[in-house]
Amino acid sequence: MKELELYLHIPFCIRKCKYCDFLSAPASGQERQRYVESLCRNIRAYSAPAKAYNVVSIFMGGGTPSILEPEQIEVIFRAVYETFQVDENAEITMEMNPGTVTEEKLRACKKAGINRLSIGLQSTNNHELRVLGRIHTYEDFIDTYVMVRKAGFENVNIDLMSALPGQTEESYEDTLRTVAELAPEHISAYSLIIEEGTPFYDLYGENGVGCNPGGRESLPDEDMERRMYRRTSEILREYGYQRYEISNYAMQGYECRHNLGYWERKEYLGIGIGAASLMNETRWKETDSLEEYNEFWSREFLFSEPWSETSGVNNAYHDIEELSKKEQMEEYMFLGLRKIKGISKKKFKDIFKNDIMTVYGDEIEKLLKQDLLCEEGPDKDILCLTEQGLDVSNYVMCEFLLD
Repeated sequence: MKELELYLHIPFCIRKCKYCDFLSAPASGQERQRYVESLCRNIRAYSAPAKAYNVVSIFMGGGTPSILEPEQIEVIFRAVYETFQVDENAEITMEMNPGTVTEEKLRACKKAGINRLSIGLQSTNNHELRVLGRIHTYEDFIDTYVMVRKAGFENVNIDLMSALPGQTEESYEDTLRTVAELAPEHISAYSLIIEEGTPFYDLYGENGVGCNPGGRESLPDEDMERRMYRRTSEILREYGYQRYEISNYAMQGYECRHNLGYWERKEYLGIGIGAASLMNETRWKETDSLEEYNEFWSREFLFSEPWSETSGVNNAYHDIEELSKKEQMEEYMFLGLRKIKGISKKKFKDIFKNDIMTVYGDEIEKLLKQDLLCEEGPDKDILCLTEQGLDVSNYVMCEFLLD
C-alpha cells in the first residue's frame, strides 16, 4: 500500500492574532458544529481511494483545533478511522493554544489516538504576547504544559517566534532558555513575517524591518533579526536539540514526521476549508469559503480524482494543477534543501531519470563557489545548505526555479 499523510483543517480561533493570515476566524458553537459535520462527510467521501493507502501521519491544524469540544474531536477521528487504514505507528498531531485546553479535552485526544501535541506559545514574555494579540499569558502556558504532561503526552512541540515588535536579543534568549529547560521534545522557532491583510501589515507595511510607527514598538532591524536567528541554533544545541530543518529543532528521534513528509514530497491529502493536497503529482485545494464548504458537504459524495473530467465532486476542488516534470524537480530542490541533511543527487536521478548536474549544474557550481551549498557523503552525493546558505535560504531556493 502507498503511504499517505492526512491534514485536517480546523478554521476556528478565540480571536485573530495581529500577525495571523491563516484561514481562521472566531465562530459560534453552532457554526463549529456544522463545520465538524461537513468535515466528517468530507472525510468519508474518500472511502474508495483510501483502500490503496496506509496513513502514516495525521496533522490537525488551524486555527485552534483545541477550541473544539471533546465529543467533536472524537467524532472527527472516528470518521478518519472508519474511512482510512491508519498505521499502528502513525504520528498523530494536534495543534493547541494555551487557554483552550482542559483535562477532558486531553482525555478525548488520547481516546482519539493523538500522540503528539503542538502548543502555540510564541514568547515567554507577557508584554510580547500582548503585542502579538495572543489570548494567553506565560502562566497560562505553564498550566497547559503541566496538564499535558500529567495526561501522559510524551511528544510535545512548542512554537516560538523571533523578531517581534519591541523584542530584544536578551528577551528572546530568555524565551529560548526558559522553554528549553522545560525539555519539550521539539521546538519550532520562526521569525515573524509581516503578511498583507493583517493588523501588523497596517502598522508596519510590507518591509517593516526597524519600523517604528507612531511611537509603537519597533521591529528589530535586519542585523538583530539575523543575530536572533543564529542564536536560536547555538542556544538550543546547548540543551541537546538538533536542528533538522531551517526552523525546526528536535531531541534525537523526535523530528516531526508529518512535516518531513511535506519536505520529501510524500503524497498528502488535505481535508477542510483551504486545505491543499498532493496526490498522483496533482495539486488541488478545497474552497476558502466556509459557507461554500458547508453547503457543498451538506450532501454525501464519493471521491473521484480531481484531475478526472468525470469527477463527481469537481466543483469542490480549486486550483487543480497537474505538476510538470520541471515543477516536480523544482519542488524536490527547494523543499528538500530546507532539511539540514539536504538532498541526494542519486535519488534525484532515480526519480527524474536526469542527472542533477545536467539540469542544475550551473546553479550548483555557482552556489558552491559562493559557499552557500556544500557537498557531503560518499561520492559527494549529498547537497545541503552551509551555515551561510541557511542565512540566505530564500535566495538559494530561488536559484532552482527553472525558466
